[in-house]
Amino acid sequence: MNRVIDRFEALWHLFVKELMKFGVVGALAFVINASLTWLLMHSYLQDGHLKAKFIATVVAILFSWVANRLWTFRHKRQSDKRRELVQFLVANGIGMAIELGCLGFSYYLLGLTSATASFISGTIIGTILGTIFRYFAYRFWVFAEELDEDPDFADTAALEIARITGRAAAGEREHPGHEDHEDTGRPAAR
Repeated sequence: MNRVIDRFEALWHLFVKELMKFGVVGALAFVINASLTWLLMHSYLQDGHLKAKFIATVVAILFSWVANRLWTFRHKRQSDKRRELVQFLVANGIGMAIELGCLGFSYYLLGLTSATASFISGTIIGTILGTIFRYFAYRFWVFAEELDEDPDFADTAALEIARITGRAAAGEREHPGHEDHEDTGRPAAR
């Protein structure tokens, strides 16, 4: 029973770690999106709130793909980068539609046409709803492949669980921190 509890705690730790990384990337993308939206709505696109939001969201999406691919989900990125990018763009297109839908609802249906109302509806409310959708789309569709065969990837989920529980990962030595892992083609876990 203790082994089951250890495994559950390790999996929970991995989930929280991944969620925190996603949150950091999301927060940075939010700052990019919000800053650029606000800047564009108060300068070049004063009468084009939807255009300003669209441009800012595209810039934030590109940042997010790079950061999530190289950091948050690096152990799950696809070998086919083009396919991954297309799936990422589809997921973000839906996320962007959620954000723009919130803005459009506020602007056109509720008649809230000030820059502040547009910012709140599209950038705050829309981003929250879009982020929830994006996390699940990334986690279970875009970044769903485990990269156990990639020799440049050292942090597999099994090694992470082994580090947390102090038990050997399947196919690994009892102490994953030892420096003698040349036979696996991976650097030693830290």
